[in-house]
Amino acid sequence: MKIVSINVSLPIDVEFRGELISTGIFKKPVQGSVIVNPLHLSGDGQADLTVHGGEDKAVYAYSHDHYPYWQRALRQEGFPPGQFGENLTIDGLDENVSCIGDHWQIGTALFAITQPRMPCHKLGIRFANMEMPKLFSRSELSGVYLKVLREGIIATGNEVIVQQKGYGEVAVREVFRAYMNPGVAASKEVYRRVLQVKELAETWREKIAGRVN
Repeated sequence: MKIVSINVSLPIDVEFRGELISTGIFKKPVQGSVIVNPLHLSGDGQADLTVHGGEDKAVYAYSHDHYPYWQRALRQEGFPPGQFGENLTIDGLDENVSCIGDHWQIGTALFAITQPRMPCHKLGIRFANMEMPKLFSRSELSGVYLKVLREGIIATGNEVIVQQKGYGEVAVREVFRAYMNPGVAASKEVYRRVLQVKELAETWREKIAGRVN
């Protein structure tokens, strides 16, 4: 895997259904090295910390390989990096291979995968298409949230080195699918497995534990 683009932005106000809302989803590529802080990349910010940001969601990564799918699905061309609000656009990221708890070294920084991304209405605002949250869920192309294990410096072109696999190798897409289908019997087995992964985001741990009991 390799970093294709690093994208940041501070929250801005946009009009949505007659009201101004603050959002940090309009990420733009930056050049040069970027400092990785404990809760965000330098120059980046989140507006609603109840659903974005925090220790378990400090950095969002999305696969550059998914862009052609969306160009076909939405009949649009030329999506710039950062279109999905991701901080890291990564070539080779595959939710079937990447697992909850995987440790990634990028540059001098170290990250851990904590959860898939769940879509919200701001994804619809970004694409000017309020069907996007539903389409995003159906695609199962979720991307991953990352916790910062070690601060450092990253740059476009850096390799993403998997230092260790998450306990039990519970794939990100497997968790996303189980979370979206709580009534399916097989989902509970995924819940039990992923609850053993210490890097799992605490909010997901609480919700999933409630579904197992």
